[in-house]
Amino acid sequence: MIEKIIIAGAGGQGIMLLGKVLAEAAMRLDKHVTWLPSYGAEVRGGTAHCMVVISDAEIGSPYIGEADSLIIMNGPSLKKFKNRIKNAGLLIVNSSLAGNFKDIDKKAHIIKHPFTDLAVKLGNIKIANMIALGFFISQKNIVDSKSVSFVIQAIAPEDKKNLIEINQKALLEGIKLK
Repeated sequence: MIEKIIIAGAGGQGIMLLGKVLAEAAMRLDKHVTWLPSYGAEVRGGTAHCMVVISDAEIGSPYIGEADSLIIMNGPSLKKFKNRIKNAGLLIVNSSLAGNFKDIDKKAHIIKHPFTDLAVKLGNIKIANMIALGFFISQKNIVDSKSVSFVIQAIAPEDKKNLIEINQKALLEGIKLK
């Protein structure tokens, strides 16, 4: 098993955290993992993406030319990465901030959910990333919610411990989406 995932959005949307939590959860399940972050010129508000590779065997390169899965959190990221999905790959889109699906060249399984709108309803716009992660893990049998929940708790800095509960709630909300 090898899964190549590109996660992309705007700086400040928690793109790196989403990728890091996913990678850490996979490592805790004894998978081979790479996590390759990339930031735009202006971190908050600029573009940000990361590449996560999870495998049962050693990984030759962290770079992903063609992804098995894309998690896209805004319109500019959809435009930039839409053609990096392999045929029959999974394209998860935050429909709150990205909506144009007309010119995707490849045949992907596209699923859209309003992650940002759902986060606002839960009381914190910054948890859209964890809702998206919850949805992703419900679609792919790579990591389980228990491992992800453990990582959320384990990596939270001391001054952000108060956000563990809302992030775990967001994860569960994402898992419930169909």
